[in-house]
Amino acid sequence: MRLSGAIIGLVLGLRTFSQQGMFILGGALSDRYGAKVIILCGCIVRVVGYLLLAFGQSLWPIILGACLTGIGGALFSPSIEALLAKAGTYSELNGKRSRAEWFALFAVCGELGAVLGPVAGALLTGLGFRQVAFAGAGVFVVALLVLYFCLPAHHSARALKILPWWTTFRQPRFVAFIIAYSSWLLSYNQLYLALPVEIQRSGGSEKDLGPLFMLASVLIIALQLPLARFARRVGAIKILPVGFLLLSAAFGSVAMFAATPPLAGWLRLMPSACLVTLLTLGQMLLVPSAKDLIPRFADESTLGAHYGALATAGGFAVLAGNLLFGPLLDLALVPSTQAIYPWLLLALLPLCSAAAMAVICRPLQRAPLS
Repeated sequence: MRLSGAIIGLVLGLRTFSQQGMFILGGALSDRYGAKVIILCGCIVRVVGYLLLAFGQSLWPIILGACLTGIGGALFSPSIEALLAKAGTYSELNGKRSRAEWFALFAVCGELGAVLGPVAGALLTGLGFRQVAFAGAGVFVVALLVLYFCLPAHHSARALKILPWWTTFRQPRFVAFIIAYSSWLLSYNQLYLALPVEIQRSGGSEKDLGPLFMLASVLIIALQLPLARFARRVGAIKILPVGFLLLSAAFGSVAMFAATPPLAGWLRLMPSACLVTLLTLGQMLLVPSAKDLIPRFADESTLGAHYGALATAGGFAVLAGNLLFGPLLDLALVPSTQAIYPWLLLALLPLCSAAAMAVICRPLQRAPLS
């Protein structure tokens, strides 16, 4: 369509915000009408979004299609997490796989999709954009059919005391938890904002992003489940600060090299590889453990809203943080003393979250499993 870079950025930004910003709504609808219904609706909305992208001939259908793909994700993602939490609780109480391990397995499956999806998309690109969009719609038609027959039916909500979604924010400890946790998504998002800056400083190119993203995927597929078992032995409450310390160390490792000329050959990518490795290890410890703790804050009738609030807070943190760090990272494009400052500031945020989590989660140590 030969759109300008600014318009393309607007479309992508609206697409991301339509998903992250509406997670709380998707979770609340899941609590009210049942996870299965909302998950299936999310698949349908996403199919419609892809079809609009396939047939759109002007800007507005493209914007609407992109937003609908995001809204579809906002409907089914918190609903799936709420279902997973309930199934994990039942499994753990019966001495089987723990709730955190279920979330870890879910992350591995998601990463497999993240690896295979772009490969399939690249193969289809030669056929044209419309065919790629049709393939995306087809994937979610298949998902709709599989989930329709495989997901458990929702028990009548009338037996539950359904609370309004905004009551989620009347728990000061939970609000503090999601604010502290939101620095994780902001930190991990730096793979797309800050990592290219470090690659440019070290004399690399965009081609270097591929192997680094592949490194992250391989780490998740190979280590996510073993790390989830390790976290179960240590305890989610103790693991959360460790995960945030790893995120902080990821940015600190780049700060150590930011003022010096890049190393020769492949060694120039060593700071970038450290950033990707430590961020990914931190994510693998943090995400299953944090999602394992959400039922400690919520009862069964508000699980969806709580998972939605967790994701929405992260979305707002990314939006605000990228506006802040975007200009600051310009200082890190060239080796200099000033290049250290953005990385140290990025390291400070998860460091504060590590300290905050140690305080916020301390009373949960005595709480019974929900």
